[in-house]
Amino acid sequence: MSYDVFGVGNAIMDMQVQCDDAFLEKMGIEKGIMTLVDEQRQQEILDALADHNVNYCSGGSAANTIVGIADMGGKSAYACKTGADGFGQQYLDEMRKLGITIEVPQTEGQSGTCVVLITPDAQRTMLTNLGISSSLDEDDIVESEIAKAKYLYVEGYLFAGDSTKAAALKAIEYAIKHNVKVALTVSDPFLIHLFKDQFQQLIEGPVDLLFCNEEEAKALTGLEDPIDCAHAIHKHCENVALTLGKNGSIIMHEGEAFPVEGVEVDAIDTTGAGDMYAAGLLYGITNGIPWQKAGHLGSHAAGVVVSQLGARLPAALSFDEIQHLLD
Repeated sequence: MSYDVFGVGNAIMDMQVQCDDAFLEKMGIEKGIMTLVDEQRQQEILDALADHNVNYCSGGSAANTIVGIADMGGKSAYACKTGADGFGQQYLDEMRKLGITIEVPQTEGQSGTCVVLITPDAQRTMLTNLGISSSLDEDDIVESEIAKAKYLYVEGYLFAGDSTKAAALKAIEYAIKHNVKVALTVSDPFLIHLFKDQFQQLIEGPVDLLFCNEEEAKALTGLEDPIDCAHAIHKHCENVALTLGKNGSIIMHEGEAFPVEGVEVDAIDTTGAGDMYAAGLLYGITNGIPWQKAGHLGSHAAGVVVSQLGARLPAALSFDEIQHLLD
């Protein structure tokens, strides 16, 4: 069996909760960003949310993209580390039910969790405890599996830990060896501030396709105008997908800039919007859809996701539904 995309990233059980700004202030949580927390702090937040409804869903940035590809009918695999606990089993069961191949065995320890706090303005604030997910290492990357893929998709968050960074770099090494194209998502501006030189080396080297948002593009280039940012990155990277939120995206391919319109929706929860955009684009380009149209599919899929709670499409898309979104 071959894969359209092989992903490498964190395995995180998302716990999505709607709350108000007052809750964030009361708990001393900075709004609109992802913060890494220890197990004790995570439990403190969960205790404070005891009277709120919680929606559980297996997640992680790259995992959301891999799930999106599977929901579009693509073939995908994922390398991640889950704990030998209830959340870990639920995570693997959910992914495998979608036809996603995961070869990494469970390990003793607590699975990663992320409390996603969604405020009425659709902003999401994330508190992440990586748990056993942070122990993914290069020995967990199976060369023969990556060799089956058209694209390798690497999550930037992996660069925040020594062993997970080693896993990411090993996956890229195998991809190069087997002529598998490499896509990288920057994941967060704070990572660029910490690892800018390493990201730059990858962008100038093995990365065929870079996903980034406007803030990440500015941090990478030092420029302000997103079009200038896209052109600057494209000088070093064959393909660039720069997302602009509700204003759509810019795709750079073969020296050309392709504008992709945004989709007007009533946003409820922006969790996973960029991840689903990446799913649409990656599904498209690995299944014969032209780059601009694939970006169009990504925009529409992201629009569906932000108009509901959670980072998943409400149901798998049929071939006819995908064709309708491409029109």
